[in-house]
This record gives sequence, structure tokens and C-alpha cells, in this order.
Amino acid sequence: KHQNDLAAIVTREHGKTLDDAKGSVARGIELVEFHCGLVHQLQGVFSANVSPQIDCYTIRQPLGVCAGVSPFNFPVMVPLWMMIPAIAAGNTFILKPSEQDPSAPLRLLELLTEAGLPAGVANLIQGDKTTVEQLIQHRDIASLTAVASTPVAESIYTTATAQGKRAHTFGGAKNHCIVMPDADMDQAANAIVGAAYGSAGERCMAISVVVAVGEPTADAIINRLLPQINAIRIEPGDITGSDMGPLISEAHRQRVIAAIDQGVCEGAQLLIDGRNFKHAKHPQGYFLGPTLFDHVSENMSIYQNEIFGPVLVVMRVNDLEQALQLVNRHQYGNGTAIFTRDGF
Repeated sequence: KHQNDLAAIVTREHGKTLDDAKGSVARGIELVEFHCGLVHQLQGVFSANVSPQIDCYTIRQPLGVCAGVSPFNFPVMVPLWMMIPAIAAGNTFILKPSEQDPSAPLRLLELLTEAGLPAGVANLIQGDKTTVEQLIQHRDIASLTAVASTPVAESIYTTATAQGKRAHTFGGAKNHCIVMPDADMDQAANAIVGAAYGSAGERCMAISVVVAVGEPTADAIINRLLPQINAIRIEPGDITGSDMGPLISEAHRQRVIAAIDQGVCEGAQLLIDGRNFKHAKHPQGYFLGPTLFDHVSENMSIYQNEIFGPVLVVMRVNDLEQALQLVNRHQYGNGTAIFTRDGF
């Protein structure tokens, strides 16, 4: 009922396009619907005569109080991913959303209350690093989940587990795609542009590296990418026809610009430079144009580090085996897509 309202809050405070925001809210709703069928998975198991005169009962019980630290890039979807499974399993939940766009999670909690969730089952606390540390240290919290930068995710995980709490945390990623010589270059380029620059690259599963197998393949995919990237329409997220909105903050914008600067200093070939983009009507906005690098090597920072912005790099390798080794060596190797027409 309130899907469009939630999406509008996300767009207003985060900056992503309204269609993107609507899609993320829809994914959250899908998870709620899925977990409405969780009851049968919570049933216990009885096994008779596992040993002479011994029967075995398996009983599933809630942990108690769970807590989650959600990121700025999906302020509705990820909190739902965290809260709803915990609540469905009989736990209570405390959410600490990103301080950069806290309004949508707050509205989400209001809607849960209006829908009839008992007081105290889902809770929201605003704050920063200090608040997170208090949640981790609190003796009554049994488990934690978080989506954050790799150092923060590691810190939350190690601190929580050292106290006997259950934890699963998610940090940085560097997602690759491998383009084979036989790939449909037009289809591959369409997919890559959407995956690299959608939501201004502020997605954990954004494609940030193109691994082209063979020099002709690299030239062919770049020739398809260039016009599509140059055609990306950069507008406020609530403008109809906008392809890419602003970044979350000026501080993050400067971090992305610094990463691009470093890539230039390290010798990568800058094919499209988004650093100087200024929106005609909103020159003070946190906008950044799409950026494309070619001839990127494995030791460069723009390859090694997660940039979390509209920056795509192209790397050239000789064969598939080299491409696979490259992907598997990366410290943040997460998701990989392979574009080919023959399944090898």
C-alpha cells in the first residue's frame, strides 16, 4: 500500500532514481511474502530409536534480541532483509540504520506498528559509530548483522563473536564480468552499463571490472560502451527519464574523485572522465559523471579497492584461464558474470 511513498522517501534522501527505489522496495516486499511461509521450517524433528531406548528431539527456539546495522544504499530493502527473518523466527529486533538517510527506515517501523506488530518487537535507534559499539557490547543482544565497509564489517564481526554472539556481516566487493570473444557485444554492453552505473555504482553487486579476453574483444566492447555511457542522463532521482542520480554525500563524492585521481596517477587510460560534471540546475549537488578506465593492471588501486561509485575499469587478458585466475585472486572477489554464446 505504501510502496510508492517509501520509494519517494528513498529517492528524496538517498538520491537514486525513483524507478530504482521502487524496485528495491519491491524486493523487500518479496522477502516479507517469502517469510510468511517460514512456519514449516521452524518445526522441530522427532527421531525414534536413534540408539537403543533413546529418542531424539530437535527443538528450534528464538535467540532473543537481534540487532542490525543497515547501509545507506538500500534503506528499505536491507532493513527488511535483516528484520523480517529474525521476527519470523520469534526474535525481537533493533535496527540501527545509516545516519545518512534514516527517514525511510523510520517510516518502515511506523508502518510495521500500524500493521499490528506488538510494541517492542521491532525497534529503531538512530546514531553513529558509538551507537553501533553500544549495541555490540550490550549483554542482552544475542546476534548482530551488518552491511558496511570491509574494515567496519570485520570489526563488528570479530567484536561480536569474541563475546559469544552470533554474527554475520557483509563488507566490500569487487564484482567482475568476463567478456569472451564470441559474446554478443551489444547485449553485453547493455548489461554492463546498467550494472556499473545504476544507482551511481553505490551497490554491493555493481559490476566494476570488465575483463576482456583478447585485444579485439576489449576494443569491441569498449566501442559499444562509449556511446552508451556518454548517453547516460544524470538528473535528480525524481526527474522522469533520469538514468543516474547524485552520490549520497559530498564527502563520498570526494572519495570517489580521489580514487579516479589515483587511477590517473598510476597510469590507467582515462577514456571518460566524470570528475568535472556539474548539473546545470543544481551545481551544488553531489553529482558525478560516469567514468571509464582502460588498460588497468592488477596492482592499481582502482582495481584493488572497492570505489562504490560510477567508475568502471577494463582489463585485458589473453585467455579464459587468465581471466578466471585474475578474478579468483582478488581479495574482494564476490560476483562474476561471463558473457559468451557457446558455454565454453
